[in-house]
Amino acid sequence: MDLKQLLLKDAMIMDLKATTKEEAIEEMVDKYYQVGVIDDKELYKADILKREAQTSTGIGEGIAMPHARDKAVKRATVLFAKSAKGIDYKSLDGQPAYLFFMIAAPDGADNLHLQALAALSSLLINPELVKNLKAAKTADEVQELFDKAMKEKEAKDKADEEKEKAKAAAAAQASDSDEKKPYVVAVTACPTGIAHTYMAEAALKEQAEKMGIDIKVETNGSEGVKHKLTADEINRADGVIIAADKKVDMPRFDGKHLVNRPVSDGINKAEELINLAVEQKAPVFHAEGGATEEKEDSEEKKSLWSRIYADLMNGISNMLPFVVGGGILMAISFLLENSVGAHSQWFLFFNNVGNYAFSFLIPVLAAYIAVSIGDRPALLPGFVGGYMASQATASVVSSKSPAGFIGGLLAGFIAGWVVVFLKKWLKNLPHSLAGLKTILIYPVLGLLFTGAIMYFAVDPIFAVVNAAITHFLESMGTGNAVILGTLLGGMMSIDMGGPFNKAAYTFAIGTFTATQDGALMAAVMVGGMVPPLAIAIATTFWKNKFTEQERQAGLSNYILGLSFITEGAIPFAAGDPLHVIVSSVIGSAIGGGLTQLWGVNVPAPHGGIFVTPLANKPLLYLLAVVIGAVISGVIYGIWKPAKKNN
Repeated sequence: MDLKQLLLKDAMIMDLKATTKEEAIEEMVDKYYQVGVIDDKELYKADILKREAQTSTGIGEGIAMPHARDKAVKRATVLFAKSAKGIDYKSLDGQPAYLFFMIAAPDGADNLHLQALAALSSLLINPELVKNLKAAKTADEVQELFDKAMKEKEAKDKADEEKEKAKAAAAAQASDSDEKKPYVVAVTACPTGIAHTYMAEAALKEQAEKMGIDIKVETNGSEGVKHKLTADEINRADGVIIAADKKVDMPRFDGKHLVNRPVSDGINKAEELINLAVEQKAPVFHAEGGATEEKEDSEEKKSLWSRIYADLMNGISNMLPFVVGGGILMAISFLLENSVGAHSQWFLFFNNVGNYAFSFLIPVLAAYIAVSIGDRPALLPGFVGGYMASQATASVVSSKSPAGFIGGLLAGFIAGWVVVFLKKWLKNLPHSLAGLKTILIYPVLGLLFTGAIMYFAVDPIFAVVNAAITHFLESMGTGNAVILGTLLGGMMSIDMGGPFNKAAYTFAIGTFTATQDGALMAAVMVGGMVPPLAIAIATTFWKNKFTEQERQAGLSNYILGLSFITEGAIPFAAGDPLHVIVSSVIGSAIGGGLTQLWGVNVPAPHGGIFVTPLANKPLLYLLAVVIGAVISGVIYGIWKPAKKNN
């Protein structure tokens, strides 16, 4: 693809007016909007700032490369901008930035565009090009400079390819006594995969050539994995360099001296990384431990909350498909139930498949929290611990209610840290028994310890909580209906499937079964509908406070909420329990209380808005839902902290 199609003259700013990083981003985003490259300034800017929050894209040497890939972008484009005086962009080398390349990639960018973006990024380590760009006066001159640099790079790449073939042929004929050049393998990766990944690749290859060292670099970018390292190449390498800001496939490097650094070091400290790898001064990586000593040191530098949050997000992101897929099918089943009946095969099919998916919510959440902490050996104990939290099974104290998602969170962290403990405890095991760790020792002991903690501690605690709540509700009776409705509605939002939720729902079902009075069913139904609807409202009207994935999940919560599927809010509650649960409880309590104040009666155990025709006061039933959801949604949207911009 011709780089001129990416480097639009109309999008260039040859004299940037901004004096601060924030102003520079604002000016460039505005330019993109003016020329029609983006159609949503706020969304694109939010994603640019989100990337900056991870690590500054001011890569040093006077260059900054802010970039984002989202649905606001209409076409792949690179905006070139110059600042004569320079801007404090919080660059990695602490120096001002003079040249700016704001990369915009659409969600559905094809490989041709992505390859062109990668090629352009790799050109920016050429000091001669950078020098000429700083002196350029017109947009035409900028395009010509890149066109010339690209042709030179293509010629060099072709020559290098021929040289590699010649080397391979010579190596095949060489004897063992021939002198070997040092050989290093590397992996580069950045979160968006459209800039730093390829710049680090180019910097490492260029530096290795200067040092007379052979290198192969695998890129984990937006195009996927390119130049994938083979087992033979890894085995032959003197050392391994990982220059990445996201997770890469690590177990294959077991037993190798491995340098693990941010992708920016691959760009700015290529010589240092190559020396560490060649001289084998880097720690030896052990796959079963899941980390090099260097990585463990870096983990210790992270704040406790940062580590907990990362573990939570791993569980939540893997749980989301089960919530959305299962929830939508259950919602369809409730819609069908009204027209074809509860005994129809169509209703039963959709409802059962949705329920099957929902039965994995808590186990998957717990399993992938555990994996984030203890790697693959923690999958089994995490999954089983989550399953125990999702079942109302008898432990040392019998209970009719599961521990719910809160118990699942605990199960995930317990399983993860149990495996971490086991790894440290067994690190001096004889080498002859090392092979038994992953297939026998970790599964058995991990499951034993996690299961014991869940069985003898977590489950009994929640069983006692459930019994106490049930006794409290029974002692209240139905004398003060509004207070009871408020209490039941609020309880539906506290743990969304745990003891509080189940106790409230069971109490309402018991009352309905005994008296055929659906007043309390109206309270719990409204209380259970509010949390997902509040999430949907907040993600719709406070978009900048949520990630793209959260906004998409938020849309599905409209359907889940209207269908009385409270579990749609679990991923948000797990990631941000204080703001989600407190705001939800307030709205649910108000909605539940209003149903009793207005004398609403819903003689049905489930169905959400689909059972509205059965209510004695359908409009007031819906009004209670709307009031509760709006109150919770507004509280959550306003209260949720804004994402840090830098």
